[in-house]
Amino acid sequence: MTLAPERPLTLDPELTPLVPHDVSPTEPHHEGARHATAHHHDGSSRIRVTSEEPRAQRPAYKQSGRPNPAAHLTPAQIEEIGRELDAIQREVMDSRGAKDAAYIRRIIKTQRFLELGSRAVLLFSGVKVKGIRPAWWLGTAGLGLAKILENMEIGHNVLHGQWDWMRDPKIHSTRWEWDFVSPAKEWQHSHNQVHHTYTNVLGRDNDLGYGILRVDPDQRWSLFFLFQPIWHVGNALMFEYSIAAYDLELGGYLAERKQMSEADKAAFKARAADTVAKIKSQARKDYLVHPLMSLPFGGPSNAMHTLTANLVANLMRNVWANTVIICGHFPQGIDTFDDLDIDTETRGEWYLRQMLGSGNITGSPLMHIMTGNLSHQIEHHLWPDMPSNRYAEVAPKVRALMERYDLPYTAGPLLKQAASVYKKVLDLSLPNKEPGRRRRDVLKEAVKKAWRTRSLDRFA
Repeated sequence: MTLAPERPLTLDPELTPLVPHDVSPTEPHHEGARHATAHHHDGSSRIRVTSEEPRAQRPAYKQSGRPNPAAHLTPAQIEEIGRELDAIQREVMDSRGAKDAAYIRRIIKTQRFLELGSRAVLLFSGVKVKGIRPAWWLGTAGLGLAKILENMEIGHNVLHGQWDWMRDPKIHSTRWEWDFVSPAKEWQHSHNQVHHTYTNVLGRDNDLGYGILRVDPDQRWSLFFLFQPIWHVGNALMFEYSIAAYDLELGGYLAERKQMSEADKAAFKARAADTVAKIKSQARKDYLVHPLMSLPFGGPSNAMHTLTANLVANLMRNVWANTVIICGHFPQGIDTFDDLDIDTETRGEWYLRQMLGSGNITGSPLMHIMTGNLSHQIEHHLWPDMPSNRYAEVAPKVRALMERYDLPYTAGPLLKQAASVYKKVLDLSLPNKEPGRRRRDVLKEAVKKAWRTRSLDRFA
């Protein structure tokens, strides 16, 4: 993909018309609607069902017995929060212009130069200087940073439609394909439409642990989760492949394929073929083409070192992306929700769920860029289609609003948030503590059941 040239912001009649940012279409959540809506493009990325009538006062405690952080708010206050957030959004969206367009073009140029320069350096990755291979270390570090920048600040945000208002066909969510093994259209469905619609709703938001981690005590425990510290590390290392399988809904297909119709099986196989083709394309580029290009500069050994450099760069990107994402969704202080009345929540209630179900990472401007500004996860969940460079501008306003209404604004340094997640992963690998019942007894029963059924019983 080449960078779009500098040009005036004009409409391209060939591009898919976008949903205005103040429109909130709905998306069916039942499985029957999966294929009908999978590739529908929504420029706002904010699909939700709304109601004109706010519900009664919220209970002080949740079904699990945990305190409800929004229990003190009246329905009128919740709707006022929504109106104030709408005003913040409108001010930013109405002021988008040349400065924002210059930002994303500058980021893309920087990323392209970094990637091309790093790959050029890696042509000499096997050359030793005083016992070390400086080109390998420099090229690997640069390529890893380039992949992080492409995935986080560029790919993720372009695919959210944050830059569709520019009507630039080369920086548009309907035409962008990123440096990731998951096809863009599959990721857009699972992430933009499902996750951002049902943020942290138990049973609807599959991003709550990606189906392999238990990250909330209200999630059912089984023996499978006893090993989740291992799953967690493996998921981080293989993150792009895990996301590809997740976006494809591979687990659901394997569990339900015997009950699926032939049409649904054929639809899945077609999507799976697209994913396999993307995986092959990525592997060909990183592990065949670029190593072969380095052959003339140092022979087979040089090619092998270029291959390992690409492998390490992908691991760097995978671990970094995984760390940023878990820090925005799983640390202590993040709230979850049951699925009662989600389909009739008001606009204010939807906003409230996004604020309480997300967490921020504090840090420098460089940190924010390298996280794709997902260090402003709260603001991103409020406005997924807002240009990422504007999140730092609205974050103080959101924090002040939440503090005024006595709502927790979860934020902390990267290492603190990551440590919080790892502690939660360890704690929740074990069953919840129950009055009058020891955890070891629960574990014994689970082991006996697994032995009888020959299954870890994840979905029991």
